[in-house]
Amino acid sequence: MAGVVLAAGHGSRFDGETHKLLAPFRGKPLVTWAVAAALEAGFADVYVVTGAVDLADVLPDNVTIVENHSYADGQATSLRAAVTLAEHDHHDAVVVGLGDMPLVPASAWRDVADTPGQLVTATYNGNRMPPVKIGEELWSLLPLSGDEGARSLIRLRPDLVEEVACEGEAIDIDSRGDLARWS
Repeated sequence: MAGVVLAAGHGSRFDGETHKLLAPFRGKPLVTWAVAAALEAGFADVYVVTGAVDLADVLPDNVTIVENHSYADGQATSLRAAVTLAEHDHHDAVVVGLGDMPLVPASAWRDVADTPGQLVTATYNGNRMPPVKIGEELWSLLPLSGDEGARSLIRLRPDLVEEVACEGEAIDIDSRGDLARWS
């Protein structure tokens, strides 16, 4: 099973001189929090899908950077890039989280990975949020473009969805205000 951190978008709602994923959050670049949690969860591989900004200088050597040249076509292309690599590497599932969700701990990633099922989502106070596990049997159902990945699959196949209550804060940092509020 592979862990996937989606970190390819423009971050267009974030005003400032730097990309939001490189903005300092509690002393480290924002994206490094999600990557560290995925690594700590113990996946065989951790893929970080990049696109709009080069993150190589802030990522550890033990992740695989997946460059999504089609990132402008939406999050679905980033998920598709990760799934293609996971298939090549013979993984049977991916657990997908977002690079702008710094307060999702490794335990949430592990809980989602360890819960039986082909489509497993974390819940925080009853709300479905990443990370989400997607089994290989469902990869062909993922969208090819657009700004949805696992969400569209959850709508398409609600009968397969398993939920697992997780610790952590499922906030995402979209703006400078979000960054200030949670820092």
